[in-house]
Amino acid sequence: MKQKFDAKTIKENMDQALRVEENFDINCCDMQIGGRNAWFYFVDGFIKDEVMQKIMEYFYSLKPEDLEQGADAFLTQNLPYVETDTLYGEEEIQTAVLSGTTCLLIDGFSCCLAIDCRTYPARGVEEPEKDKVLRGSRDGFVETVVFNTALIRRRIRDPDLTMEMLNVGTASKSDVVLCYMEGRADPKLVRLLRKKIRNVRVDALSMNQESLAECIYHQNWWNPFPKFKYTERPDAAAAGILEGKVAILVDNSPAASMLPATIFDILEEADDYYFPPVTGTYLKLSRFLISMLTLFLTPVWLLLMQNTGWIPDWLLFILPKETVYVPLALQLLVLEFAIDGLRLAAINTPSMLTTPLSVIAGIVVGEFAVNSGWFNSETMLYMAFVSIANYTQASYELGYAFKFFRLVFTVLTALFQLPGLITGVLFFVWSLCANRSVGGGSYLYPLFPPDFRQMGRSFFRQKIRSES
Repeated sequence: MKQKFDAKTIKENMDQALRVEENFDINCCDMQIGGRNAWFYFVDGFIKDEVMQKIMEYFYSLKPEDLEQGADAFLTQNLPYVETDTLYGEEEIQTAVLSGTTCLLIDGFSCCLAIDCRTYPARGVEEPEKDKVLRGSRDGFVETVVFNTALIRRRIRDPDLTMEMLNVGTASKSDVVLCYMEGRADPKLVRLLRKKIRNVRVDALSMNQESLAECIYHQNWWNPFPKFKYTERPDAAAAGILEGKVAILVDNSPAASMLPATIFDILEEADDYYFPPVTGTYLKLSRFLISMLTLFLTPVWLLLMQNTGWIPDWLLFILPKETVYVPLALQLLVLEFAIDGLRLAAINTPSMLTTPLSVIAGIVVGEFAVNSGWFNSETMLYMAFVSIANYTQASYELGYAFKFFRLVFTVLTALFQLPGLITGVLFFVWSLCANRSVGGGSYLYPLFPPDFRQMGRSFFRQKIRSES
């Protein structure tokens, strides 16, 4: 049985809970509607001023008989706005106000009237910096979850497209949206994700997507391979949803998490499908081969430098031309960390200084480092290729996973030569095989368990055929 709703009591409790007198941006507007006392609660900066002005002007014109039939009749007959609802609990009303919804309390009514005329500060929809394409749409997700769901709805006009709103965080009460196609997505995965998200008990999703990922999936700390595929492109998210994947959108995050994700899913990019099949296949295979090169190039070169008798005559040019003062393995390790240091410095450098400082860093780290004897030209060359080639991989997480294993390969090769490199490769393969995608599926699908038709699609761009 519902507790009796008293607008005056709710108003007093709301003033105390929301600390209206202390918070300048939380407002309570007293007014008269049809001869009754009424109170508007809203957060300044979350409302559409023009809409609220027109609604309040309309309320001032109402007469006492317009309110006699109760809240439900008033909501349907005298509230001229498309997004309205009724709220009964104090905590529910407080959360609605803090989320930006305007709440109206009218003396004598048995509920609170919620008017969703909010607007969030948001940047324009533009192409994401990380997920750029040579051809295709130029829009991208933003920090407002409602805009992101609209970008997906624009591409999938199907009633089976489902958007489930959930809330996470006792303090933040962050909006989390499960987006999937009914009948295409795995029902077990949808139920599992819904249950995990509802059972998350944290104060706030301070790091948005990453905080939620760590809460719903507890992976082994030593396994760096990513379990989620992140995309800032609504076209890529829509394509994944149509293939039966589940997208997770978090408010204040300009990205979608696509589940389940295998390593072959994470290796894919939108450009693979914006070009004809031949070009798309070339891009897929090139990215895969370059990723393998970034993983094995420097450890294999170090192994050959330790065993120069293995080098055939036509490859003798890879031998260092200058005297090696610092061990090659130490050079490679120092450069691995130095490149990350330069990358972090570039991120934090003001944009107006990026170009001149990049030129200075290139000269100092390149020419002077070689002339000083710290590094050999060959070492600088191979590490420069590895650092640039890493950008062919759209996933930062997968790029760093390859980097961590490359460091392991380098250390083991330096210590144990060929047995060390073989041990590192076996550890790499075991880490892939032991990994599981969210939902318990194989991380190496369709390679294992083998699905030759899907495997062909992973390596070769398939032509889209029209149903006839």
